[in-house]
Amino acid sequence: MKCPVCWAEFGTGAYEALAGHMHGEAERSDVNHVMWLNRNVTKTRTSREELAVMLRRYMDVAGLGLVGWMKLRFVERFFGSRPHPFVVALQHPSRATLLGYVLEHQHFLKQWVRSCAYIMAKTDREDVILYELDNVNTEFGGYGPQRPSHYELLIRMGESLGLSREEILSTGPLPETQRALEVWDRIGRECHWVETMAAMHGLELIANRNLKNEMREATVGYFDPAILEAGSREITEEAKAFLREGYEADVEHSEEALRLVDKYSHQLGLVEGVQAVFLSSIDTFSGYLMARLQRAQQFEGRNC
Repeated sequence: MKCPVCWAEFGTGAYEALAGHMHGEAERSDVNHVMWLNRNVTKTRTSREELAVMLRRYMDVAGLGLVGWMKLRFVERFFGSRPHPFVVALQHPSRATLLGYVLEHQHFLKQWVRSCAYIMAKTDREDVILYELDNVNTEFGGYGPQRPSHYELLIRMGESLGLSREEILSTGPLPETQRALEVWDRIGRECHWVETMAAMHGLELIANRNLKNEMREATVGYFDPAILEAGSREITEEAKAFLREGYEADVEHSEEALRLVDKYSHQLGLVEGVQAVFLSSIDTFSGYLMARLQRAQQFEGRNC
């Protein structure tokens, strides 16, 4: 068991120890632990004993299974009664929103490849290695002119919105994006490969179009699929091509990753570690999505 904030380690099922740690950090007003508790468990000051009960309830996978629990926590954070601000903006995105997406996401995709490499370097499971090899090619390498990489499709979306390839590639990440990249890189370097898989591939749930129908807690999807319709002129064709790639591919792709995470986390006794690192990753992802909006502000009201 790990703390989902700082990754301090405790014994298996040691909710009392975790609660003591979280309670102590809250007592000394550590902002990261306090924010995590307020967002996920309780906003009310409580005893260590009560907190242990709440944490056990929050982390309980009984009935849902690990994959179901991951989906629920993801939906609560991004698609629930108060959807993430970037998800709201992407329902019918402005040019500025899409440019914010392009300029920050190029850095995410480069880190994604490094994270996949960390997983392959640490595992001897052939199904995992083959899965990650496909990830590297799909996201960054591509499969020739007929199947360009997601990275290439992203750059083309930016070009269609008025930025040159040179402008896109020369733009560094905003501080919040840089912080997120460092967290994900640290996960790859320091965490078990199964935890890294959960941390990175769990994020693919953002484009899983089935979640809205599968999870009653989901109020929206990543974007309104109407923007992809052939007759729609709301976004450029290049933007449609990029968004459609994830919309059509990430359902099965993310489900396969979660099946592998579920399989090996149970085999290797890492369920609690996977939960903690996954929660840490989606917190990081939330901040990164806000960086996309921050970048978008630079283009508000500008046509070129």
